[in-house]
Amino acid sequence: MAKQAAGRNEVRKRAGRLCAAAFALLSAFLLAVPWGVRAAGGNAADAKDGHPQRIVSLGPTITEKLYLLGAGDRLVGVTTYCERPPEARSKEKVGSVTQMSIEKILDLRPDLVLATSLMEARAVRSLKRLGTAVAVFNEPASFAEMNSQFIDLGKMVGREDRARKIVQVAEQRVRRIRARVSGLQAPKVFIQIGSKPLFTATHHSFLNDMVELAGATNIASGAKAGFYSREEVLARNPDVILITGMGIAPENEKKVWQRFKTLNAVRNNRIFTLDPYITCSPTPETFVEALDAIVAAVHPGLEVEE
Repeated sequence: MAKQAAGRNEVRKRAGRLCAAAFALLSAFLLAVPWGVRAAGGNAADAKDGHPQRIVSLGPTITEKLYLLGAGDRLVGVTTYCERPPEARSKEKVGSVTQMSIEKILDLRPDLVLATSLMEARAVRSLKRLGTAVAVFNEPASFAEMNSQFIDLGKMVGREDRARKIVQVAEQRVRRIRARVSGLQAPKVFIQIGSKPLFTATHHSFLNDMVELAGATNIASGAKAGFYSREEVLARNPDVILITGMGIAPENEKKVWQRFKTLNAVRNNRIFTLDPYITCSPTPETFVEALDAIVAAVHPGLEVEE
């Protein structure tokens, strides 16, 4: 049992580190990168029925989405951070989210490589020059953009109908949640996704979209970058603090905040931790799970329809 608990803690820490690293890197480049999916070189026309049968995923959320679409069996390579679903852990590892082994990827003879905008651009260009088909998914800034990308992924792997059905269900659930929180007072929220330095979610992120859809206000939505100071948090005095995990124990981070007795969130005992997988790398389904969790935190006592 102790080994299992330690294993779960390590997975949680890795998810937290990935979450913080992803938002930190995106903070610098987000406004300069166009949204959507960019195709880069290569030709997957030889794949069976025009759809790739051998896929390498360079992003944890891409991997999870492929399984959700029923195309997980086509994965021949993933990153060391691809932990969900558990079946992904047995796939060949080709690198991390930001760096990959081109040699390993080429050895796997993929029809298609799916990367995120966190991947080193030079490596993507190298794969392109070597004739490998690559699609790069940029970080979505909202629930709507995430759903659009999910449908694009479904089209790529011949699962468009399934993707649209999943998105339709998720959108219906979000509409019901929005109806439940409509008209309620919007509490001020601070989202912590990193520490040392303190890091948060700004307007250009799906985490900000989660908070707004939950009927709350993100105090850092107007910040130009995700780096934030505790002094700024104190000045804006949030009613709720949400911690997604930063590679350290979230409970320890809660104790740090509890030293600031003047904060509304501290005085009212409204500091909550969230699962970093569903908040930092959501699929349409897990986005709704994260939204449910945020609604429960910012509107205590409000029941959300399933």
